Amino acid sequence: MGSTNLLKLVLRETGLSQKEIAKKLNVSAAQISKWKAGEHISYEMEEKLKVLLSIGDRDPDVVYWTGGIEQADKWVRLFEHLAERAPESAECSYICAPLEDETDFFFPNILSTLIEAGAIIPEYFPEKIDFDYDADYDENEEAFGMLYDTNEFSNLIYEALKAYCQHYDFYAAYVRDIMYEDDLDLYNTDASNIEPCLFSLALVKVGSRSSLLSKYKEFRYNTLKDYKRWVEIVKDAAIKNRIPLKAEIMHLVSENPEHLVHEAEAEVLGFNSSRIHPDIYMNEMLQGMRLIHQVLPAICKKLGITEEELNINESELQL
Repeated sequence: MGSTNLLKLVLRETGLSQKEIAKKLNVSAAQISKWKAGEHISYEMEEKLKVLLSIGDRDPDVVYWTGGIEQADKWVRLFEHLAERAPESAECSYICAPLEDETDFFFPNILSTLIEAGAIIPEYFPEKIDFDYDADYDENEEAFGMLYDTNEFSNLIYEALKAYCQHYDFYAAYVRDIMYEDDLDLYNTDASNIEPCLFSLALVKVGSRSSLLSKYKEFRYNTLKDYKRWVEIVKDAAIKNRIPLKAEIMHLVSENPEHLVHEAEAEVLGFNSSRIHPDIYMNEMLQGMRLIHQVLPAICKKLGITEEELNINESELQL
């Protein structure tokens, strides 16, 4: 949570001045200015500010970005509805745990990512998608068509959530277990960002079709650059520790969401049980060749075989 947003929200929603807020919290006005500028706010002070706002357990960032408590509740309701349906539509093989267990944390992350990519949250929740999402589809087909297809904002969130599930599917199939290898200690490297930032990568894959993301090109460039570096860290660690990779895990970055789902499904069905990644296979070949180069001269010397006697014809070794 950003302290700047929290302070701005308190100032906007309560109508209090910085001096008045300082008095209520029993701190100096200068401290309020520091918090507003981005200085860390303690958990105790955050809770006191939330009491001033009367927002309960709502995320202050979400309330600030969406324009108020009522608006925030509508966006959260929309997200929960789309998050419930995205995994099934994505046809994944693995349970997408963050959408099942961590929605309170995940939605602020989604809004933050959309804003980073240039999206501007509407001042008011779109009226045409403000309806009962529990209603039977057949009775409200037009409204649901607006929700999933016509309204650009809800459609973007839905498509990005589906892509997120598909990226998570591949991650669960081929990367997650490697991340938890104690000997690799990958969670103390930048590779630890791979899972938390998967929604950014998913948004890159589907965001080019949306006019909402005014900073898409810059967002895409930065996201792909980071992911290529993070995945290379995992690949290098796996190869050095002779951990078989049953897929090219850089596909997480380069392939489309549908392809990732099919690759994850292949792992679930056992199609990869005998596969070994080319990087590791090539590494084993190189190690074997280096061993031969070291041992062969010693063997020849012991047997008294000269280079001329070997009579190696290099042309016969070429294709």
